[in-house]
Amino acid sequence: MIKIVLYIHILSATAWVGGSLLLFALGILLRDKCAQKSVYTHLGPIYGYFETFWLILLWITGLTMFFHFGIDKAMSHAPGSELASLMHLKLITVGIITLLTAIHMYIAFKTHTVERTPLQNLVSRGSSMLIFLLNLVIVWYAIGIRDQL
Repeated sequence: MIKIVLYIHILSATAWVGGSLLLFALGILLRDKCAQKSVYTHLGPIYGYFETFWLILLWITGLTMFFHFGIDKAMSHAPGSELASLMHLKLITVGIITLLTAIHMYIAFKTHTVERTPLQNLVSRGSSMLIFLLNLVIVWYAIGIRDQL
């Protein structure tokens, strides 16, 4: 059963990070602002639901493995271990990404058919960039955690 949970976790991470990479690439490669706006207007809502689904699955499967492998016990009994340190950093990063995702989605859905204010633009784009970069950090932590298990 835990292999299925791990499989779903890896699949979810692939969809989550892959979607982030796709939107990052579109933001860079689409130089025409009108085309960029059109793509994001059509793709944005679909992407939001798609990514929310995978993020929820990541949380469920991640927590399942966290308790199944006894990482919670390792963190409390050996807080200075490499596993505990990596897991602590990963959990903080996942929490930050989840918060940034909620902020980004709130702005995206609130301004879907209207012009964004400069502040909304800054927060939306900034949160997207941070989510993208932190996704890469989480993958790095996941590799380290897997090495410890």
